[in-house]
Amino acid sequence: MKSLLFESYDFIFEEALLEEINAVSSYKKFKADDYLIEIGENIEWMPLLLQGAIKIMREDPNGDELLLYFLERGDTCAMTLSCCMGKNKSKIRAIAETDGEMVLIPIAKMEEWVVKYPTWRNFVFESYNVRLMEMLEAIDTLAFMNLDERLYKFITDKAKVLGTTEITTTHQEIASEMNTSRVVISRLLKHLQDEQKIKLHRNKIEILVF
Repeated sequence: MKSLLFESYDFIFEEALLEEINAVSSYKKFKADDYLIEIGENIEWMPLLLQGAIKIMREDPNGDELLLYFLERGDTCAMTLSCCMGKNKSKIRAIAETDGEMVLIPIAKMEEWVVKYPTWRNFVFESYNVRLMEMLEAIDTLAFMNLDERLYKFITDKAKVLGTTEITTTHQEIASEMNTSRVVISRLLKHLQDEQKIKLHRNKIEILVF
């Protein structure tokens, strides 16, 4: 774990902090589609992502989900940070988009390091800022974009996070993450294919234009 931790975060944190993270944190591997954090769960740790990608979801009173943002290597979850600092229950659901690895930092250390290490304090504030901008972008997308524009942004954003031009998914999975119907998604994907922006395969979408 140590070598991967240093490789992922040595450009952000000083060596002394990395040594502390290595000493007090636990290591966790996860598989694609694993539920890592659930809504209403007590948060006792903060994740630092070493490899892979995680999607952060919200749920409405009817149980429908909406994607807020993705986490990549070198990221942490601002919503989890907020719950940790306020000792609140989780307001989000974290689901693994791919296989990956992360370290889990105890809450008590988070607060201690905000005072002890300027790099940690900067990391926490920057994480809040980045995720806030991403959530504002999600709100703008819902408010100002047509559904076909939202869909195209959704699949291209996911492809960029995964570092590929092809994403493996079903029309139903996209519909669930965008909180709409499979029939609508299928129709809009066919329209995007007609525009030669994407190419549809069985359970796979190839992005032709970013």
